[in-house]
Amino acid sequence: MKKNNKLALFLLIFNMFITMSAIGLIIPIMPNFLKEFGATAKVLGYLISIIAFAQFIFSPIAGGLSDRIGRKKLIIFGLILNGTSQILFGLATDLWELFILRFLTGVGSAFIVPPIMAYAADISTIDERGKTMGIIGAAISFGFMIGPGIGGVLSNVNLHFPFFVAGIAAIIAGILSLLFLPKTVPTSKEAPTDNNIIKQMIRSVRTPYFVLLIAVFVFSFGIANFQATLSMFLTNKFDYTPNDIAIVMTVGGFIGVIVQGLLLNRLFERFGEMNIILYSLIAAAFSMLGMIFVNRFFLILLVATLFQTATTLIRPAVNTLISKVAGQEQGYAAGMNNAYMSLGNMIGPAIAGTLLDWHINIPFILGTVILIVCYFITFIWNKKSFSAH
Repeated sequence: MKKNNKLALFLLIFNMFITMSAIGLIIPIMPNFLKEFGATAKVLGYLISIIAFAQFIFSPIAGGLSDRIGRKKLIIFGLILNGTSQILFGLATDLWELFILRFLTGVGSAFIVPPIMAYAADISTIDERGKTMGIIGAAISFGFMIGPGIGGVLSNVNLHFPFFVAGIAAIIAGILSLLFLPKTVPTSKEAPTDNNIIKQMIRSVRTPYFVLLIAVFVFSFGIANFQATLSMFLTNKFDYTPNDIAIVMTVGGFIGVIVQGLLLNRLFERFGEMNIILYSLIAAAFSMLGMIFVNRFFLILLVATLFQTATTLIRPAVNTLISKVAGQEQGYAAGMNNAYMSLGNMIGPAIAGTLLDWHINIPFILGTVILIVCYFITFIWNKKSFSAH
């Protein structure tokens, strides 16, 4: 990889880490934070969903724009918007403000993630693609991992302080990108200019990676049940503090990052991306179901770690497969990938939060079923594709 590309990759990793740690940061805080507003688990589910809703709408737009005008401008815009909305979220005094500001956070993330994924594809060869996507995936996982830990520690100052730190960090990342991130050349000026989300979704049906996009939606739906309800589950069932929740999520994320950073490329080479997806879906499904049967801290930590490790392997494997067949439309493919993931992340928490208010175990049972369904969809498609070749 060229020197400029190495600098670019470093900044992409840093930007992705800052973005994802800010999302993970809220997880241990929100149960107590929302008590200030008299809100329930249902509201937490909706707050997480509205971020995903914004990403669903704007990710395809950001992905397509990055093919036509380059990646750098969109990444900087997303970081500044993300940071500003995080700071204002910490200053909010009414529940309706929280919803507006989380939506804007989602818009900012939509202008960060697809351009970063596309940029990473631009600066890597096909042979390097799996390794590069694995590194970006590790940045995502590391952000999710360390975010709750940071949130738990910073919440000891007060519950609003973590949002200020996250916002400032995102703005600093935007300034660093403006100064040091190499410019990119548009890759597909002839790419479709229609930013209508419905038309873009319809167009995605005709892509060779459509079933992978469906898999992205389904596994995101299942995983979102776990991520959206775990903090409320542990708070309501075991009276865990933000620090307790942060430990559960941080240890699991840390193991996932180690596996992803050190072993992912070897696993891809030995088993192939598709087998990694299938094995990880089964592991995620059974560990998610296991959460309702454990009640000691160590066992909860172990099961959560198994789940998080499995899910950290799925995303880069899917991203790599999609990227390999996307050709010159890396931005569009990354945008649709993020849109389908956001759709799952949007529907999953909204349903999970409502179900959690009904019965504390139901979201985990539903998530397990969804992950198993995703396994069979992917398995059947892969078998048909293999037979066709």
